[in-house]
Amino acid sequence: MKLVIINYGAGNIQSIKFAFERLGYTAVLSDDPDEIAAADKVIFPGVGAAGSAMEKLKASALHTLIPELTQPVLGICLGMQLMCNYSEEGNTQGLSIFDVPVRRFNQGQKVPQIGWNNIEQLSSPLFKGIEEGSYIYMVHSYYVPLCEQTIARSEYGPVYSAALRKDNFYGVQFHPEKSSEVGENILKNFLAL
Repeated sequence: MKLVIINYGAGNIQSIKFAFERLGYTAVLSDDPDEIAAADKVIFPGVGAAGSAMEKLKASALHTLIPELTQPVLGICLGMQLMCNYSEEGNTQGLSIFDVPVRRFNQGQKVPQIGWNNIEQLSSPLFKGIEEGSYIYMVHSYYVPLCEQTIARSEYGPVYSAALRKDNFYGVQFHPEKSSEVGENILKNFLAL
């Protein structure tokens, strides 16, 4: 299986690569559109600011490639947020894969949300064998509201989308690579899609 992690300078890529290595898979880091398009599975990671991340995607023409991919794609944290229509962070236009905006936590919560939170109402093969209420690791100041594409939810003030799915595109707000056995199992489930 050819597994490619999109390398566009948006952080946290090595820890995701190591997470797959622990599962026995070698992931290639790449910003080459042909290599990404030829992958069996694609990981779209991200840590950082939405605006600068989108600029980096545009600089390498990945903003047009990613929405056209037909193999399973997993957006992680900022990667998932960039797959949405729009982010309040820097008034950033996203890739519009998921028809939903990204909002800033603003109801008195301490931001960013950092630490363990549980996920519920799991409704996708991505969560095969994962128990309702399992804990995963979060680091984020922005969230995706509940929508038609929500496949898991969490709560930090508002109840929000912890994971999304549309066709071959999956997104998780949390960091599976830092979420212990639960995160490993979610990555295994993605590889099995």
